[in-house]
Amino acid sequence: MTLALETTTGLTVRLRLADDWFEVCGLDRLVPGRGVAALLPDGRQAAVFTDRAGRLFAVDNRDPFTGAAVLSRGLTGTHRGRPFVASPLLKQRFDLETGRCLDDDTVRVRTYEVEAA
Repeated sequence: MTLALETTTGLTVRLRLADDWFEVCGLDRLVPGRGVAALLPDGRQAAVFTDRAGRLFAVDNRDPFTGAAVLSRGLTGTHRGRPFVASPLLKQRFDLETGRCLDDDTVRVRTYEVEAA
């Protein structure tokens, strides 16, 4: 989903969890390239991002290499046209669309369907 900045006021970022939507925060709280951590009802955490084009992404906040909940604090970028977040600890990069680790094909993080409504 791509949104113009002037249309974001009043919109809420939501994640799909099973058969329902979970409200995370106001869209105006997201800064392109910076993540926000959201505590989910089951105790897990999600890392939510927006890019400069207004696209929204959400992945599990837990770094599978260290077990620390830090991906929301990672650096974002692109590699071969794919958006990623790099863990702030060991620097592994995770594709924000698929969750696949770009540095180790055997590892991935969960992704979430995300929208602004």
